[in-house]
Amino acid sequence: MENNTVFVLLAGGKSERMGMAKGLLLYKENFWILEQLNRISASTITDVFIGLGHNYEEYLNKIPSFSEAKSHFVLYKNLKIRVVINKKPEQGSFSTLQTVLQQIPKNKSVLISPIDVPILNSNELQNIIEAQNQIVLPNFEHKNGHPIKLHSDFWNPLLLLNPTDQNSRLDLEIKKINPFKITRIAVIDSCILKNLNTPNDWIEFTNSNQKLP
Repeated sequence: MENNTVFVLLAGGKSERMGMAKGLLLYKENFWILEQLNRISASTITDVFIGLGHNYEEYLNKIPSFSEAKSHFVLYKNLKIRVVINKKPEQGSFSTLQTVLQQIPKNKSVLISPIDVPILNSNELQNIIEAQNQIVLPNFEHKNGHPIKLHSDFWNPLLLLNPTDQNSRLDLEIKKINPFKITRIAVIDSCILKNLNTPNDWIEFTNSNQKLP
């Protein structure tokens, strides 16, 4: 059966606390954003949309295939990659999300994660992909994390929100939804809760993963 879910990887922020674009940090001799794609590629996802913003020129310079991916899908392993640039990243992460969603077929479900949350293990990622509801959230020890799966009926109206409104936020829109339309998937992978925002966060994360394959 054809997979009706596409992945949205958001990497449009300034990364001020990290001091550099988070997706271009080195992880096991590879750019972190490519490591994230490697993890996604272990699932049944075939299409990935990458949202860039403040540091987009650096991404395009260091990963030449991303420049090509601005105009059409390019292959990375078993994935088809599109790069979408938010020309007004100062409006915040929600505006980057909207910019990407505008490029996605309106009948698709989307799985959304920011670049600073490590993609969880492939088995549990696949469980999230296969779950069916308006919203699907991974949950570790009663705390929700990323990636978040949104049905097309939920995310299409997000395009109508004003990105400059401080209340235009995905978490606030989710809170408006009937709880019966939200599925929480219990996971044992705590990385769904991580936010790799600072150099110390990054050092702690890489040190804890240096012995992993």
